[in-house]
Amino acid sequence: MKDLPTWHAPPERSVIPLEALGRDAIERGGGKGANLGELIAAGLPVPPGFCVTTAAYWHTVAATGLAVEIDSALHDVRPDDPASAERAAARIAVLFQELQLPEDLGEEILRAYRTLGMPPVAVRSSATAEDLPGASFAGQHATSLNVRGADELLDAVRHCWASLWSARAIAYRERRGLRHDRIAIAVVVQRLIAAEVSGVLFTANPVNGARDEIIVNAALGLGEAVVGA
Repeated sequence: MKDLPTWHAPPERSVIPLEALGRDAIERGGGKGANLGELIAAGLPVPPGFCVTTAAYWHTVAATGLAVEIDSALHDVRPDDPASAERAAARIAVLFQELQLPEDLGEEILRAYRTLGMPPVAVRSSATAEDLPGASFAGQHATSLNVRGADELLDAVRHCWASLWSARAIAYRERRGLRHDRIAIAVVVQRLIAAEVSGVLFTANPVNGARDEIIVNAALGLGEAVVGA
């Protein structure tokens, strides 16, 4: 029988400003959160926001009993059986749809949102194993754009958490040999910039690996066509 993961809740704040993160904070704020903190520290223009840390995720899945349900859903997942990941993901998605956030966490998230002025926001997943040199998880975790109001924001946080357990993400971790019980997810919430054009700049050519070539992949609008491709 597969060993079941040990879930725990690290004793730290659940919601923090982005500027409190940095390159050494991946376990706290995930890959995106850590990188955004570095950009802020470097003085680059980053839309204001906050991070719902991995501690919030760990605490919620442990305190609500969701961890046990996730373990059960993952029990029969096999790397050579893509359908097994699909079945597990569908089961886990329902669990997160029905999840009630702890009241104190919901209030903490909304307090940070009110501090921003409650504008339209982008709500982005920031997993601890993404945006890494050997594991990008590109396009596999959820992003919600133009989120407005308290209810939409809390729903978007749940949606980001659930995306840690999408069929693609589960199968990707299985292929990479990454343990499911060692991966957590933070959520980055930022004021939405109504961009006319958005894109990704690669400092090395992603097709041939050439490091003397810079590639820009861009599209009109908020960039969904780029990152979702």
